[in-house]
Amino acid sequence: MADTKREIERKYESDDAALPDLTRVPGVASVRGRGVTHLDATYHDTADQRLAASSVTLRRRTGGADAGWHLKFPVAPGVRDEIRAPLSDTLPDELAALVRSRVRVRDRELRPVVRLRSDRDVRHLLDDQDRLLAEVSVDTVHAERLTGGGGEARWTEIEVELADDGDPAFLDKVEKRLRKAGVRPSSSSSKLARALAETEPAPAAGSPAHQAAARTPPATAPEAAPRHKHRPRPDGTPVTAGDHVLAYVRAQRDALVELDPAVRQDVPDAVHRMRVATRRLRSTFRSFRAVLDRADTDPVAADLKWLAAELGKDRDQEVLAERLTQALGRLPADQVTGPVAERLAAWSEARHKGAHHELVAILDSRRHLALLDTLDALLEGPPLRKKAAARPDKVLAKAVAKDFRKLAGLVEHALELPPGTERDTALHEARKKTKRTRYAAETAVPALGGPAEEAVRDMKALQGLLGDHQDSVMARRTLRELAAVAHAAGESDFTYGVLHAGEAHRARVAEEALPEAWSSISRAFPF
Repeated sequence: MADTKREIERKYESDDAALPDLTRVPGVASVRGRGVTHLDATYHDTADQRLAASSVTLRRRTGGADAGWHLKFPVAPGVRDEIRAPLSDTLPDELAALVRSRVRVRDRELRPVVRLRSDRDVRHLLDDQDRLLAEVSVDTVHAERLTGGGGEARWTEIEVELADDGDPAFLDKVEKRLRKAGVRPSSSSSKLARALAETEPAPAAGSPAHQAAARTPPATAPEAAPRHKHRPRPDGTPVTAGDHVLAYVRAQRDALVELDPAVRQDVPDAVHRMRVATRRLRSTFRSFRAVLDRADTDPVAADLKWLAAELGKDRDQEVLAERLTQALGRLPADQVTGPVAERLAAWSEARHKGAHHELVAILDSRRHLALLDTLDALLEGPPLRKKAAARPDKVLAKAVAKDFRKLAGLVEHALELPPGTERDTALHEARKKTKRTRYAAETAVPALGGPAEEAVRDMKALQGLLGDHQDSVMARRTLRELAAVAHAAGESDFTYGVLHAGEAHRARVAEEALPEAWSSISRAFPF
């Protein structure tokens, strides 16, 4: 079973491997040597080094207290999440699944690329109560390229890793002391990055790569390359309407990929955030059909709808369980009869376990991996239409306004209906259109600024009101089901009725607030 550890560390290099006196670092009372450990790690990657390109490392390491498989994802400079699995001859399935989707390896073969053998001399920095502040190691490294006839390299580096739950500011104090002693920050982000750079095989004489290198003229000042009318500036700043839409699509694609580990590990709210990313993508394809050709995006949207539905099986249950548990906790003791809390907890746990197991299988499915590949291809060669080259203010504002007009028709239709199932359905449709309008406005914020931000705020408020109503509809349906089960088991169903009445009241409050809220929003809508 894999576990995750947040690793906060800094790497240094020096012409002299000797460490300065680290007891002079503020807060350090003593430095305790832990001896020398021999580490032997084999790093795996694809033939085109997809992991390395994403600053991700996958290794099988022996030696030390944490021998096993280690998969590391970057979080921020000097911060990585390390997922560990026990030592085995082959890559554990759990890590293989993360690599396939999170790093976009998909069905490409992983193979050994570099072997690093290190002699690690470890010291612990302790405070005056003998608590660990940080671990400092001096690593003597021997790197060997395992593919392509690569070479070998040797170097010495210093690592300073913060203790669990330590204050990152402490690393600044250590660095200040190291710099005074002539130690400098490493020029490489990791041992693997340095190994790949220093063991890169030189092109063989006469090979195509060697001939290309020979033909390359000396470097000169670069000329200003003409910018394609559908592409952002070299610094990434969006220019055209197409640039802005693609930037939003890219951000949601990245969210799908980056949230994959958290969803697999059942991190709270991860499923919700991934589902929102799928909805944002699908909405963007529908709202900006004047920018992206629907012949290409409609099939992708269909797969996104499928993925959102699969994610919803877990997310909807999570929302309902939290809502009903909180409502039960607010009831007076004399209104709670029978094992309601226990039955609610059992229902929630059983539904969640089943849904989560199914969801992990979905993330490993060929359809999901193909969807991610399709999104990559769409961003590499976007199906841009003529209006993609136009000014963003006009194109994006027009799309937001169009979505809002459709939303207005849905809300006004719902308000004309009497309370009941038909109105509940109409309000749910209005809620979905509110999200689409909000996402369109989010896409437009970088180009349109204040008016788009105002639209996002208005849609978020309306979404909250309509969402509370829909959650009440779903909660009442669940309560009726739970009451029937309790009754069949010979338990009192009184409390389920009390909760049902409370949910009905919440729905009425939302419906009564809607006309005034909608009137205010529609009058002030900026597009």
